[in-house]
Amino acid sequence: MNEMHVRDLFGLHGKTVLITGASGHLGSAMSRALAEAGASVVVTSRRREDAERIAGELPREGAAKHFGVALDHMDEGSIAAGFEAGVEKAGQVDVLVANGHEPLGKDWTNVTADEFTRQLQNATGYFLLARHLRNHVVARQTEGAVVLVGSMYGVVGSYPPVYESLSTASPAAYHALKGGIVHLTRHLAVTWAPDRVRVNCLSPGPFPSEKAPQELCARLCEKSPMKRMGRPDELKGAIVFLSSAASSYMTGQNLLIDGGWTAW
Repeated sequence: MNEMHVRDLFGLHGKTVLITGASGHLGSAMSRALAEAGASVVVTSRRREDAERIAGELPREGAAKHFGVALDHMDEGSIAAGFEAGVEKAGQVDVLVANGHEPLGKDWTNVTADEFTRQLQNATGYFLLARHLRNHVVARQTEGAVVLVGSMYGVVGSYPPVYESLSTASPAAYHALKGGIVHLTRHLAVTWAPDRVRVNCLSPGPFPSEKAPQELCARLCEKSPMKRMGRPDELKGAIVFLSSAASSYMTGQNLLIDGGWTAW
């Protein structure tokens, strides 16, 4: 039996990863992790200039090169053009990390039908991107991996006392979206397994940015078994694991990094 060294299992040298939402609070840490693991990274943004700037700031390992392309995951035409541009620039794409998210700040009390539907369109974008990746690697007669970014709120309900009097409660549309992404992961995984395309979901728990109200963070800490919030760098190991050969026999799974929140 040819057994891979653990260093090679987690290495991404020679692989190209396309990631959406690379400039965000969590996306920036995940992008750096992929680059640090040796991958060439295709960064996407609605503005090509922003994507190229972010790509230029990523560390480079060995022969890896990073690229920036324009891609709006809420627009079908932009998805197709952006994915094609990424393949053209990098020569190939082996892994997709669908992390981009168009937010919605309205809860169940005031969200409109159109706004609710628009929020669910994030999942449509994830699906279309994943299908592009699947078709691309199958045409190349190779294997691929898809990581869809979900949320602990795709698995459990919200905790209203945390948000009371401080901010809008976690939106109902967001829960519908993230729960859908978790189950979309399972469906695509079993459908594409014969094509050698693995599909998994990474679901973060409470990872508030520095802009979040301090009282909100304090309440979240009280609810968390670990009594603290997550740091963006605590997703780096998980995204490399799901993108690399280290998870080669794993598909259709939802990996929760939540400080124990969903274990209650």
